[in-house]
Amino acid sequence: MAWKQTVEAYELLDSATVTGEVVAQALRDRGLSSVQVTQAKGEQGSTDFIRVTIPGQDDRAPTLGIIGRLGGIGARPAAIGLVSDADGAITAIACALKLADMQRAGDHLPGGVIIATHICPSAPVIPHEPVPFMSSPVDMATKNRYEVYPEMDAILSVDTTRGNWVLNQRGVAITPTVKEGYILKVSPDLLNLLSIVTGQPPLVLPITMQDILPYGNDIYHLNSIVQPATTTDAPVVGVALTTAVAVPGCATGANQVVDVEMAVRFCIEIAKAFGRGQCAFYDAGEFGRLVALYGSMKHLQTLGKREAA
Repeated sequence: MAWKQTVEAYELLDSATVTGEVVAQALRDRGLSSVQVTQAKGEQGSTDFIRVTIPGQDDRAPTLGIIGRLGGIGARPAAIGLVSDADGAITAIACALKLADMQRAGDHLPGGVIIATHICPSAPVIPHEPVPFMSSPVDMATKNRYEVYPEMDAILSVDTTRGNWVLNQRGVAITPTVKEGYILKVSPDLLNLLSIVTGQPPLVLPITMQDILPYGNDIYHLNSIVQPATTTDAPVVGVALTTAVAVPGCATGANQVVDVEMAVRFCIEIAKAFGRGQCAFYDAGEFGRLVALYGSMKHLQTLGKREAA
């Protein structure tokens, strides 16, 4: 179970004065030695990016990336407390705490894990349909620069996904795998592990072509859950925290700790299986045939043809 770590992460982030360095020190105190903090500034303020590297036992084993995706953990001064959008950061930090505790208890994963997220207790709010969203002091390109790393052989992108009417059920859902501009079939291995962790039939979040395109093209996106796929060739799967009704990303008192804890356990189970080579994010042979038949779709990872001025 990851109850202790999830609650600890929630309490750690539920502060108007929390910084990336405060979170990093808590992780170092837990025994994690490779923790880096980088502050990035934008037109609407700054945020602290955190990268936690947890080496595996086997240098040849693949490395899993776990990204906590969000605009900000808080919307101060407009709102007091953690916002719904904070789930990605809570999950990422709780995963780091859980893996640290596992190592201290003698359980070391075969493959490495890189965890990345950012800490911003005072992010702006933006209009969005059907409910307002959280924005961020920095743009999406900056987030990808500090959260997506070439060492990540596959990526789980964890994001609050409550502000829509697309998936009307509370819990944890996954997206189809996104790789190099292709939306691939949903991974059977991930579906199986999700059903084991939740004890329920697995939920799948539908995504569209618009969602896998980079931000900045003035095209509607469900949210930023699969935006890491715009800047890497590694397969990316979104891990969505969902609800039965549309909840604003800037709403406080909306974090469902039970669901976040399930997301943490799911990410940990994927890390175990992926490092052992027992969890495929996509079918490599089928992907190769798609590219051979229909060509590269990497142009969908760009902003496309720009209109003439």
